[in-house]
Amino acid sequence: MHEHHETALYMLSGDEMELWTGDQLQYRDIVRPGDYIFIPANMLHVAVNPGAQPAVVIGARSEATAQESVVPAT
Repeated sequence: MHEHHETALYMLSGDEMELWTGDQLQYRDIVRPGDYIFIPANMLHVAVNPGAQPAVVIGARSEATAQESVVPAT
């Protein structure tokens, strides 16, 4: 989770990727090449690549120091 920073992702290539979100990571979205994903600040999330091919994703955050606001899941 990035406490104060939004994240934008665009999947370039690979197999389907799973994006899990929610307070208990209970929501699952399937991400495919060509998909854009927006993750609001303070949203618990994890991306999983269950496929055989590497997932190639471009990512950006709303602040250059975004890594400093990472909050580990407990």
